[in-house]
Amino acid sequence: MYRSILIFLLFSVVLCKKSKEGEKPEWAKKDIRDFDDADMERLFDQWEEDEEPLQSDELPEHLRPPPKIDLSNIDTSNPENLLKISKKGKTLMTFINVSTDKTKEEAEELTKLWQTGLWNNHIQAERYMVDSHRAIFLFKDGAQAWESKTFLLQQEFLESMTIENKVYESEKKHVIDEL
Repeated sequence: MYRSILIFLLFSVVLCKKSKEGEKPEWAKKDIRDFDDADMERLFDQWEEDEEPLQSDELPEHLRPPPKIDLSNIDTSNPENLLKISKKGKTLMTFINVSTDKTKEEAEELTKLWQTGLWNNHIQAERYMVDSHRAIFLFKDGAQAWESKTFLLQQEFLESMTIENKVYESEKKHVIDEL
């Protein structure tokens, strides 16, 4: 059923081309049932020529134009500000290391709590456990990674976090009660 609809659509597109019979390329003179992948790709490209280009915010991230950066308003005394601005609007991963004295389940529960704390502060981070004591927090807006750094480094059972290959140690070391 779907195959017949696809063939009908492709056949109608080929017949609707605005060129004279003598001007058609060789591949377009073939029967639609004899088209191979390369012919279908050419037909698709021809079809896409008539489409309007996508808006810049609809493009995939690697094709978007970089944001304009106004360097006159940037505090250059803190180099992290430059990193924060340069990653604005780009996806960024941070690696979170949880204390090794926690079990895998406890580590997962802690990272869930931290993720919820970030979401409550309007910082959107996706969390992926990659090891029993290690997680990835994925930020769709890389500038939010540096905003989250302050919150995460204050958490009790966080050992360290890595942003852009720079390791930040926890400010709050956990205390192990000795029995």
